[in-house]
Amino acid sequence: MIGKLNHVAIAVADLEKATASYRDTLGAAVTAPMDLPEHGVTTVFIELPNTKIELLQPLGEDSPIARFLEKNPAGGMHHVCYEVEDIEAAKIKLLADGARVLGDIKIGAHNKPVLFLHPKDFCGTLVELEQI
Repeated sequence: MIGKLNHVAIAVADLEKATASYRDTLGAAVTAPMDLPEHGVTTVFIELPNTKIELLQPLGEDSPIARFLEKNPAGGMHHVCYEVEDIEAAKIKLLADGARVLGDIKIGAHNKPVLFLHPKDFCGTLVELEQI
C-alpha cells in the first residue's frame, strides 16, 4: 500500500533558527514558510535529492505541535509521511485491519489529501499518508 517516503517532520520551537541551520550550515534548499491554519502549524520544507524534511512550528495555542513541544522542549521528530496512490482505499483497508485513523482526510502542505495514523499502531511513530 505505501509508496516512497515523502518526508520526515521535525517539530521546532524557532522556525527561523531551524531553517537557518539547514540552509546556512548544511547548504540545503529551503522553501518559504507557509501557514497551515487547519493543521495549526507554520511549515517549511528542506528539499533533499531523495526526500524532504519538514520543519513544523506551532501556529496558535491549540496547535498539536505546541503540545508536542511542551513534552519535548528541544523539539524532535514528529512524524514520517509515506505516499499512497488512493488515500480513501488506504483508509478503508487500515480501518478494516484495526488501525486507528486520527481525524478525517484533510488537505496537507502539498495541497494533496493526507491522513494521520495513531503512533501506538506503528511502533510509536505518528504516520502521515499523502495521496500522490
